[in-house]
Amino acid sequence: MSLNFAEAKTTAEVLTTALPYIQRFEDKIIVVKYGGNAMTDPALESSFARDIVLLKTVGLHPVVVHGGGPQVDNLLKELGRQSDRIDGMRVTDKATMDVVEMVLGGSVNKSIVSLISKHGGRAIGLTGKDANLIQAKKLLMNKTDAEGNVKEIDLGYVGEVVSVNKEVIMMLINSNFIPVIAPLGVDSEGNTYNINADLVAGKVAEFLQAEKLLLLTNIKGVLGRDGEVVTGLTPKKVDELIKEEVISGGMIPKIQCALDAVRSGVKSAVIVDGRVPNATLLEIFTNEGVGTLISRDLDAALS
Repeated sequence: MSLNFAEAKTTAEVLTTALPYIQRFEDKIIVVKYGGNAMTDPALESSFARDIVLLKTVGLHPVVVHGGGPQVDNLLKELGRQSDRIDGMRVTDKATMDVVEMVLGGSVNKSIVSLISKHGGRAIGLTGKDANLIQAKKLLMNKTDAEGNVKEIDLGYVGEVVSVNKEVIMMLINSNFIPVIAPLGVDSEGNTYNINADLVAGKVAEFLQAEKLLLLTNIKGVLGRDGEVVTGLTPKKVDELIKEEVISGGMIPKIQCALDAVRSGVKSAVIVDGRVPNATLLEIFTNEGVGTLISRDLDAALS
């Protein structure tokens, strides 16, 4: 058997480069929001699961929060139902909520758990309803019309996070499991709510005081006027970019989620291009990363 020394040398160099990052993040909690194209491309699905297992194997504690909008849309279409959206939020009546719960808490969650297990990891899937993991309340959306009047929009069974039962997650982490969480919550009366996965990931990171929050998305990150990725942002700089309308539209909720997390004690948050193979590893184990880094203390986040 011939030995390819060039490949072996490259492998050794990669491992050596990653070592300081492995040491830095050892025993730290990393919350990863998983969704978008990475959930519909089989190669990216497998790459993501393998990355998560590697993180756990080298001593980090990944916690996965997943979405599943396209999968919900597909089942609704098969059932002959339609689901409207307002500012990106799905209007969710009782029948739609049943479908959302079936897809997110069932097929999507179990598929991710199965893939992680296939690559040698120990994952446990759960929803925000399990052990009252995610306490929620009904989300009331205020929308301003063309005349400047503020109207309250009823989105149905759409919620926001009130609290996260971190003891449940820590029990799984300390037992060497990888938690895989579907973004469903429950209120004090037992009502189930559909919650935006970015918001759930941000709140989970906040309650766990995670080292890093990764939001996998379908774009490169925050883009400047020149079309290049803008990174190394502080909350003050983000506010400036929003005022200048460099950050606008659908990116604002993701940015707001990241900002809320870092303002609440998470060391850094990154909007990551989930279409890049091994995006999770590239973001954690290299200095360059593959997205937009947001932190209150950039020096600490980059050191």
